[in-house]
Amino acid sequence: MTPLIDGDLTLRLSRQDTHAVVFDVENGKPVGTVELRRTTQDAGLVVWALDGGQELALRAVRLATEYAFGELGFERLQVEVDPELHSTARVAIRSGFRREGILRGAALVDGERRDVAIYGMRVDDPRPNTVTGWTALMDSTLPKKRVIAHVVVRDTAGRVLLCQVSYKKDLELPGGVVEPDEDPATGASREMQEEMGTALPLLGVLAIDWLPRWEGWGDAVEILYDGGVHDPSLIDELQPDGFEIRALSWHAPEELEGLVSPLNARRLPMLLAAPNQLHNLRAGVPIIS
Repeated sequence: MTPLIDGDLTLRLSRQDTHAVVFDVENGKPVGTVELRRTTQDAGLVVWALDGGQELALRAVRLATEYAFGELGFERLQVEVDPELHSTARVAIRSGFRREGILRGAALVDGERRDVAIYGMRVDDPRPNTVTGWTALMDSTLPKKRVIAHVVVRDTAGRVLLCQVSYKKDLELPGGVVEPDEDPATGASREMQEEMGTALPLLGVLAIDWLPRWEGWGDAVEILYDGGVHDPSLIDELQPDGFEIRALSWHAPEELEGLVSPLNARRLPMLLAAPNQLHNLRAGVPIIS
C-alpha cells in the first residue's frame, strides 16, 4: 500500500486484517501508531498513541479517517475519550468528530469505573474545514440547557390555575418542556392544547427564571407567560387529558404553601401580586442588580 502523506508526516501500513488496520506514524522519526478497529461491517473505532503534540496527532488522525472512509468503505467512525483528557478530546473535535454523549462508568481503569466520552463522525458529515462542519462540531460540544415554558392563568378572584399531574404530588402550572427547534411561546401553547384541550392566548412574559439542579433534573431556563384573567367558569370549559393532567383547580396565593413546589411557593405569590411587570428571577428569587 502507498503510504499516506501530509507534508513531512507519513503513515505506513504495518498490519491489516479483518479486525484492524494499523499505521506506523513517522515525522522524520517514528512517533507512534494510529489504528482503525473495525467494530461492525461498516463502522470502526479510531485509536492513536502518538508523541509530538496535538497538531501532529490531528494530521495523523485526519489522514487515517479519510482512508477509512475512502478506501475501507466505513460509514461511521468513533473515538472514545476519557473526559479528563482534554487534549485528546480537542484532537477528536478538530478532526471532525462530534461529541455524542457520555457512557457512565463504561471503562475500568486500575479497578475504578471511569466515564467515557463518545465522539462520532459519519462519512457524509461536512468536514471541519467548512463553515457548516465547524459549527456542527462546536454545537456538539457546547452546553445544552433545557427551556421550560409555563403559563400563569388567573381568575377574577386573583387565584391561579394549577394542574394535578400524574407524575408527582406537587400541583403544577400549565405548560412544560420546549421541544427542539420550537420557540418557547409555541411550546407553551402546544402544552396547553395537549394538557387542557385549549391553548389560551399568551399576553406577554411575566418572568424569566433560572432553575438550579433539583431532584435529579439538570439546570434549566424557565419562561413564565401571562395567560390572562378569566372568569372562574373557564375551568368548566377545559378538558384535562386524563393521562398527564388529572384535574385542574383554582388556588389563592395564600393557599399555595405545601401544594406546590418550594420554587413555586416562593415566586407565584410575587407574580400574582405584580402581574404587570417582568420579573427577573434566579431560583424563584428576584435578581437585584
